[in-house]
Amino acid sequence: MKFDDLDARLRIFETAHDHCALPGLYLVARLDGRGFTRLTKEVHAFEAPFDERMRDYMVATTRHLLDCGFRLVYGYTQSDEISLLLHPAEDSFGRKLRKYTSVLAGEASARFSLQLGAPGVFDCRISQLPRRQDVVDYFRWRQEDAGRNSLNAHCYWLLRKQGRSVGEATGQVKGLRTAAKHDLLFAHGINYNDLPAWQKRGVGLYWEDYQKAGTNPLTQQVLETTRRRLTTNAELPLGERYEAFINALLLLAD
Repeated sequence: MKFDDLDARLRIFETAHDHCALPGLYLVARLDGRGFTRLTKEVHAFEAPFDERMRDYMVATTRHLLDCGFRLVYGYTQSDEISLLLHPAEDSFGRKLRKYTSVLAGEASARFSLQLGAPGVFDCRISQLPRRQDVVDYFRWRQEDAGRNSLNAHCYWLLRKQGRSVGEATGQVKGLRTAAKHDLLFAHGINYNDLPAWQKRGVGLYWEDYQKAGTNPLTQQVLETTRRRLTTNAELPLGERYEAFINALLLLAD
């Protein structure tokens, strides 16, 4: 069989289940580290419950994704996950979802692994959101998840360091209300409200314009030009102020 005939027949099996996002839908990609609990607690000696090196690796990986060829509006990372808001006009690969998930997962895995010096693998999924409010709610959801996980992690590791087993610590934390978790930490000298914001709210990355002074080489006239740069925000707002922050980014993308 000729190559062209083989190519035409077999390529169908690769593309038969291709799904393309419809124009006008907001796309948010969420990447999760595969087996990162074991990777960061057993294979590599990261500090528990939070380690600044791990935070820096995740921020650098998010920064790389925001500048790896897609039009991305916002990147948010907490724990071992990254959420990316694609620009509404992003249409590379004909908006094929398998292309977005595979390329983003590959880019994230490569960038993180280079920093770690060992394999660190991410998977990726895409949420197709019809309304702007759905995008706002999505990022509000992930930030609130960060807060819940952070509080639980601090309580869990406090108990583990006191000698509780995995099962004992997990069961005790699970049975506590939020106020009781705060009290548990406070009784051992930890005021949860005073902990670094990035541990409780995650870190956001986004593009911003700034003015840079320069000199016209012909006239020597001093000029200001508008440049674009990636900004990292480790002090994200909460609640309604965070909603307003996401809405402002969406307005800029329109």
